Amino acid sequence: MTDLVLQPARLRDAAGIAAMSRRYVEAGLSPAWTVDRVMRSIRHRDSMVLTATWSRGLAGFAIMQYGDTSAHLNLLAVDPAYRRKGVGRRMLEWLEAAARVAGTFVISLEVRAGNSPATRFYESLGYRQSGFIRGYYEGIEDAIRMRRDLACSAATLR
Repeated sequence: MTDLVLQPARLRDAAGIAAMSRRYVEAGLSPAWTVDRVMRSIRHRDSMVLTATWSRGLAGFAIMQYGDTSAHLNLLAVDPAYRRKGVGRRMLEWLEAAARVAGTFVISLEVRAGNSPATRFYESLGYRQSGFIRGYYEGIEDAIRMRRDLACSAATLR
């Protein structure tokens, strides 16, 4: 794990992020996270696009959109070669720490209803199911909405 580097994405990372999104997040769907859209998120002042690199290769990425009172995890993907090594957990912890510093304590996300490994991953980090959206993914697949209240999490640590 010592070789893992987390850092804000650069514009030159956009193509790799978009390709990873197509492969691991948007499989079976029309690509929505194009290189241009990823670049817009990198440039957007209320977004954080985070990369995880391991031995100079892209191991994973996450895109979080921050608002005044809540944040939304748009995407998170980890290359299968790096899964179950703490990459996703480290990225989410980094993004949650940034949210806390900004005074944003509620984080929401959607996950494919059929992606039980991802649902279990988020649940292991304190996210709870808060809704169900039929046909969310292009009418092809349903979504489970999940959320985590970081303020409640911090209170239980005291």
